[in-house]
Amino acid sequence: MTKIAVLVKQVPDTNSKIVISGNSVDLSSVKMVMSPYDEFAVENALRHKESVGGTVTAITVGGPSAEKVLKDAKAIGVDEIVRIDCDSYLDSNALQSILSSMISESGFEVVYCGKSAADTGAGSTGPGIAEHLGWASVSNITESNSEGNFTVVAPLNDGNAVIEVPLPAVITCDKGNTKVRKPNVKGIMQAKRAQVDVRSCEIPTSSVSIVNQSLPPAKPEGKMYEGGQSASEVARLLRDEANII
Repeated sequence: MTKIAVLVKQVPDTNSKIVISGNSVDLSSVKMVMSPYDEFAVENALRHKESVGGTVTAITVGGPSAEKVLKDAKAIGVDEIVRIDCDSYLDSNALQSILSSMISESGFEVVYCGKSAADTGAGSTGPGIAEHLGWASVSNITESNSEGNFTVVAPLNDGNAVIEVPLPAVITCDKGNTKVRKPNVKGIMQAKRAQVDVRSCEIPTSSVSIVNQSLPPAKPEGKMYEGGQSASEVARLLRDEANII
């Protein structure tokens, strides 16, 4: 019975308007959702379980508000949901230290996560955890197969590679052709009643800190042209300013 972990993260909805208040991002009115690539990690983890048996545990690091993404994962079909209680800023190394300790202590054999988080885009969590644990790691997979030897499909410059991965391993997931399942009414009701396993942790000292945050410069207003006589000017702007042609 394989013990499978899937890491999920709460991030701002990509359609939300981001506001800077002082030197930090104001998230008070922002809708929070599961990071999109984590949805593909959940799907691959569930398929792994369905193929070989076992359990899937969804794990997140955060405060009580982060439990929503765990309930979302539960509604889709994971067996257990765990929140590592930490609501302070963590740099990548500190986060990976917390997660790798929990993974090691809990006896997981394979870990799935999204290839990157929608808020930071760092893409370091999966490979970093694998480095901490000394496990095998494959990034940006688009497909996995747990029947027989565990294999994954990952993109190369000139096509796709089928890679046999020894367990234990950490796998980061991209979209590919994977269709993510949706929760049904039964799953949603079970998720509402589900108890979150809240675990404390020793918070490592972050080696870096955020000094300041600011929005990028506003884009200049668009230009409008009418009539065929403007075609040459539009073509020039697309070539010289927009670098499109």
